[in-house]
Amino acid sequence: MTTPRFTMPAEWERHSRTWLAWPHQRRDWPGKFAPVPWVFAEIARLITLSERLGLVVRDTAAKAEAEEILSHSGVNLELVDFVIAATDRGWLRDCGAIFVRDAAGRKTALRFGFTGWAKYRNHKKDAALPVPIAAAAGVALVEAGFVLEGGGIDVNGAGCVLTTEEWLLSDKQIRNKGFTRERYEALFADYLGAPQTIWLGNGIVGDDTHGHVDDLARFVSADTIVCVREQDRTDANFAALEDNWARLSRARDAAGKQFTVAALPMPRPVLFEGERLPASYANFLITNGHVLVPLFNDPADREALNVLAACFPGRDVVGLYARDLVLGLGTVHCLTQQESA
Repeated sequence: MTTPRFTMPAEWERHSRTWLAWPHQRRDWPGKFAPVPWVFAEIARLITLSERLGLVVRDTAAKAEAEEILSHSGVNLELVDFVIAATDRGWLRDCGAIFVRDAAGRKTALRFGFTGWAKYRNHKKDAALPVPIAAAAGVALVEAGFVLEGGGIDVNGAGCVLTTEEWLLSDKQIRNKGFTRERYEALFADYLGAPQTIWLGNGIVGDDTHGHVDDLARFVSADTIVCVREQDRTDANFAALEDNWARLSRARDAAGKQFTVAALPMPRPVLFEGERLPASYANFLITNGHVLVPLFNDPADREALNVLAACFPGRDVVGLYARDLVLGLGTVHCLTQQESA
């Protein structure tokens, strides 16, 4: 087998820090922006309980605002590495640098193309963010030469990647015109160290990325995957999620071994002004000491926490209120990007 140029560590491997961008785009949270910086501060507090935080702020005024809110929220500012850089929206899972190891084992930052999910025009500042992030991390930045968003992939660090057909292979919100399934698989092998691609089908209702996998299924160890399932057969998500569950039940790892697949519940529909939002417990973030799980004031919150606590016995699994946050069409995983140690 050809040696990959790069390998992406699994999210549960040791981090140097996790990256977050301070919010300012009020249109992402129309009518509900006021609590959002405080939710970000709580994310920052939980991250800095076990690792450093890299925080992108768009200017010195935003830095001062962030410092004040973080201080009021109990964040130790000595654990925060500020980077001043212009942003459009700042969902770093998709537009930030993706940290990998090269063939010699050196930490490297990859810059994939970012086109605003092939939907939004205000993306050019965000697309440039890997440059200052890699500089702050003190690592080389490599241009990948094709479009990829971190929320569309999840790796186990042992040769496998999860992704979806809706995101990369449909005729809507096209990221890389003309790319085939086989070409993506070859790129995942070379840039992520993942020769085994596990293709799921469609994403959840309300996901404007058109099928990101981090609302559907996540690796929690090299041989175990959690996957969201909908119990209500009348729900708009039911058929797609059952199809994804069936695909994972048949999936094999890079050595041909079957995965253990655990079910995560779905919350009841979260609506705002009649619009269904992409609320999912799969959008959790793994840090060095914790797992941050979005919660929706739903009876399924407790079940989701219990499932993930069983998957991560060495970490504290904590809930983060996300009904306001999800109005931005994403939650804690979408907002953050880990920097491997």
